[in-house]
Amino acid sequence: MVTIKEIARSVGVSAATVSRVLNYDATLSISAVKRQAIIETAEALNYLTPRHRNRAGNGLVPGPNGVTRVALVHSLTPVQELADPYYVGVRLGIEHRCQTLKLECMKVCLADGMADPSLLAGAAGLIAVGTHLPEEVAFLQRVTRSLVFADVCPQQEILDGVESDLSSATTRLLDALFEIGYRRIAFVGGMDTRSGTPEPYGERRCAAYRAWMAEKGLADPGLCRVGRMRFEDGYALMGQMLDEGVVPEVVVAANDNMAIGAYRAIQERGFRIPKDIGVVGFNDIPAAQFLSPPLTTIKIHAERIGEIAVDLVNELILGRDYAKRVVISTDLIWRDSCRRPADAAKAAAGRLEAARAAQAATGRVASA
Repeated sequence: MVTIKEIARSVGVSAATVSRVLNYDATLSISAVKRQAIIETAEALNYLTPRHRNRAGNGLVPGPNGVTRVALVHSLTPVQELADPYYVGVRLGIEHRCQTLKLECMKVCLADGMADPSLLAGAAGLIAVGTHLPEEVAFLQRVTRSLVFADVCPQQEILDGVESDLSSATTRLLDALFEIGYRRIAFVGGMDTRSGTPEPYGERRCAAYRAWMAEKGLADPGLCRVGRMRFEDGYALMGQMLDEGVVPEVVVAANDNMAIGAYRAIQERGFRIPKDIGVVGFNDIPAAQFLSPPLTTIKIHAERIGEIAVDLVNELILGRDYAKRVVISTDLIWRDSCRRPADAAKAAAGRLEAARAAQAATGRVASA
């Protein structure tokens, strides 16, 4: 078995220095070149620290009480989280995966300001869920090197994260709606708050929608409305649009909560879904299939995002020293809140049959 002394001799440093580097001692003063040489030598010799060897059977690193603790750091309050089933799904994925790996999961909320660092004491790693401001991201980086972002990832390449590609999902959805005949497509969504300053049209779904509409020559400022991604905003933004006489063929909502709000605004004004206005959402929350009519939506695999976030943070705890980003696929779930591809194909076949019948009738008249 390789020892710390052997690594120290190979690199030309003391055994104590090797030990502190391999145990990620942030107080150690050492050049980046020497630190890298120690890590590379240890990897080349397949060295495992004692704590890694002790837990090699299940891949876990124990905390002070013998159990590895992971902190789930949420940007939402418990009440806000419960109002959004998507984030409940992310949390459940984290909790279930932690239970499987015999990790202890604790929850800390940053919604009311920076958390007390003592609340995170003893956590081997952190999973940040939701949208976090730059100062919050910097705070979490100071607390631990084992940090993973779930659902909304900061733009720094040095940070781990798992998310869905909402830009490509939006483009794919719009292509599908265009293919089945929709042209006057509206959007209701939220602002991008990742920078700390709200950017009205910077949120990924909104930005993709605006780019796609411009490319198709269909852009209309009145069709795009943004606020916060809540039931109330979906209702208010959709109602505002209709009250101004802007009536789309279909509206894309940035999440299912907003879509539910849009349903109410549309139906209160006497419009029928999908005959007059179609509605499409994002997330596929449990309530989506029980709306009247059931909601067409982009399914984002919330629990899978949570599960993979746990796997990523465990890799960091075990010593992975490079950043990793994981992108989870999405699925377009067709239901009755808008026209479907099959409906469009049936309608096209009907039009073709009618044209043939008219052509045949014209031929009969001419020959007579």
